[in-house]
Amino acid sequence: MFYQRLRELWRESFSKELKEIWNQRLIEWRRDGAVIRIVRPTRLDRARALGYRAKQGILLARVRVLRGGRKRRGSLKKGRRSKNARAKKIVDINYQTVAEQRANKKFKNCEVLNSYYVGKDGKYMFYEVILIDRDHPQILNDKQLSGVAGRKGRVFRGLTASGKRSRGILTHKGKGAEKLRPSRAAHIRRRYARPRK
Repeated sequence: MFYQRLRELWRESFSKELKEIWNQRLIEWRRDGAVIRIVRPTRLDRARALGYRAKQGILLARVRVLRGGRKRRGSLKKGRRSKNARAKKIVDINYQTVAEQRANKKFKNCEVLNSYYVGKDGKYMFYEVILIDRDHPQILNDKQLSGVAGRKGRVFRGLTASGKRSRGILTHKGKGAEKLRPSRAAHIRRRYARPRK
């Protein structure tokens, strides 16, 4: 019942007083570093639903990601510009996956379990990332988490929930999604492989 009420509060539009408190919190977050470790989750209901437990070996990080179009810095000054050297940079990952990857780069001995959205302003998106220590005894003895800890670099291979969403695996299933599995690169390799003699 408690977690259900927390969910409802998060979905409901904030009152004027709550909005002021929340804006103050965003101002403080902007002053903090881009990736910082935090003691407890901002959204306890969401964190627990995604696998967070208050136990040793599990830690939380809040990540700040710059919003806006993904543009390449600078441009070619003169000469012919190829079709691929355009200003727009095509990145097939969402902000949440970017946040997870940055958290994993900061905490190298950990694996990303999951992450969730906590807020945004005109310039930044904020996510909280749940990380697990790969070599911690509490994690290795946990039946659910020990399997995740063994899959090193899963966030960089698109194996987290947000990574799968970027790859289209969670949203596209069945007919018409043949090129997504096991991956787009595997599909290209299979399609354009040289025929055996």
